[in-house]
Amino acid sequence: MQIFWHRDDLRATDNRGLAAAADAVAGDTDGSADSGVLPVFVFDDDVLEYAGDARVRYMLDALDSLRAWYRDHGSDLVVARGDPAAILPDLAAEYGADRVVWNKGYSGLARDRDDRVRGALDDAGVGFESVHDAIFHEPGSITTNAGDPYSVFTYFGRKWHDRPKADPIDAPDAATLADVDGDPLPTIEDLGFSEPDADVEPAGTDHARERLDAFCSDGIYRYDEDRDYPTRDAVSRLSAHLKWGTVGVREVYAATEAARERAEAGAVDVEGFTPEEQVDSIEEFQSQLAWREFYTHVLYFNPEVVTENYKEYENDIQWRDDPEELRAWKRGETGYPIVDAGMRQLRNEAYMHNRVRMIVASFLTKDLQVDWRAGYAHFREHLADHDTANDNGGWQWAASTGTDAQPYFRIFNPMTQGERYDPD
Repeated sequence: MQIFWHRDDLRATDNRGLAAAADAVAGDTDGSADSGVLPVFVFDDDVLEYAGDARVRYMLDALDSLRAWYRDHGSDLVVARGDPAAILPDLAAEYGADRVVWNKGYSGLARDRDDRVRGALDDAGVGFESVHDAIFHEPGSITTNAGDPYSVFTYFGRKWHDRPKADPIDAPDAATLADVDGDPLPTIEDLGFSEPDADVEPAGTDHARERLDAFCSDGIYRYDEDRDYPTRDAVSRLSAHLKWGTVGVREVYAATEAARERAEAGAVDVEGFTPEEQVDSIEEFQSQLAWREFYTHVLYFNPEVVTENYKEYENDIQWRDDPEELRAWKRGETGYPIVDAGMRQLRNEAYMHNRVRMIVASFLTKDLQVDWRAGYAHFREHLADHDTANDNGGWQWAASTGTDAQPYFRIFNPMTQGERYDPD
């Protein structure tokens, strides 16, 4: 038996680690509980410590969808809570598993945890394998000519676009999955959280594909022109699905390439946009996938950026400490319409449009001159799509402390931005 340890890859299709576990047992599975792939999810308290209500709600909904898929295919999702380094060897002993497989994590917390799990499994005499899955190109595979990781996106992005991209892979065959019964999922209260005030959008692979199909039939063709306008519905809204892995990045990219083929063939009728402009828009969206990957590489080589500035300055930045202004920003009560609209969207939807994220981050760090870490912590608490690499990269970009950071003297004027992108 093989254990597959799900983390932020809550899907069966286009899951390279799950496929690797299934391949290992293919042809040697008799459908009994002592054979096949055993799907496992561990509620890790070290991870939950940094979570918020909306993110936990989304995670539980995604797990419920994943569990339904396994049950439809004659298996189930086994869940546990605690330290994976203690739980996984115990589960291997309980079910007679001789190997544990998982997809690699790239944050400092994930890498430290995975090192401990490897040590515990090794001590228990259980084999293990970690598989590259979450991004196209592993950290260290796109470097400068001197072999150093990039600190500027432009050059990274060019190489990212030029590299071949792996195709999505199918879900494992039901015959490769273990015939087991899992326990019920915990409630959000069981995990120490509360139902969020926000109306969190649906999770799961089916919802991800609905989003992806809708985007690739319309918004992607006008993305370059319309993505900065919050009311134009030209963005993918896939961020939470990519963060939790309810859809694989290879499946997303393949869908964008299919959209490109339709545009190049002149088969798309989007008023006001030529086929050439449609292709440009698709490439701009693909660049956003490259940005996501770039920040993952940055975090891998600089795990300290979660709490420290990426850039070093001769003099320390003198951030202002004004609890009342910070509180007004969080509540959406600054008096600047687009800033307040964005912060209220965050509170009500556990989501914020990307242009507005940049505006509210600039306002906090450049107008109020409050430390970016206060804004990052608020986003981490309230976003369903919070991703350590992307959120940290975005906040440090806005504060001019990170990679590719705008010059420190450039500010998003909140009134000009509102008048330009959302005057109503």
